[in-house]
Amino acid sequence: MWLFIAFLCVPLIEIALFIQVGGLIGLWPTLGVVVLTAILGTVLVRTQGLKALADVQDAFSRTRNPAEPLAHGAMILFSGALLLTPGFFTDAAGFALLVPAVRTFVLRYLRNRVRVETHVFTQDGMTRRRSPDSDIVEGEYEEIETSRSPAPDRSGPSGWTRH
Repeated sequence: MWLFIAFLCVPLIEIALFIQVGGLIGLWPTLGVVVLTAILGTVLVRTQGLKALADVQDAFSRTRNPAEPLAHGAMILFSGALLLTPGFFTDAAGFALLVPAVRTFVLRYLRNRVRVETHVFTQDGMTRRRSPDSDIVEGEYEEIETSRSPAPDRSGPSGWTRH
């Protein structure tokens, strides 16, 4: 429902802003501002996108959780889509998402709104909820008796590959 309202309201807001701004500064300056914001937005998205990519690579190389850098990268990508869409309202939203403090606020808001659950499926078809922070790993095991056999002959191939 929210998506429908956004697709309905955003074009109406953009048309109203084009009429207002065009009435104040004229047609050609209005079009110039729209083109200029698209070019400036492209440059800013490229530089911040490269920084976000470097942050993701750094998180992977240090074996940290890459969720936050990936979320920032996704918001920068969304910001680029907004900046390439002609209009003043979408440009304002796109430029706002390029500010790291705004992205952090949006990420914190989304974290509070999203609840993560894990469902564990058992053999009998039942599901149980499990907290993602739990250290419990459920599974089945079977003990195998080990026999003391003589050491294997290591002169030939390993047996894992076929030659």
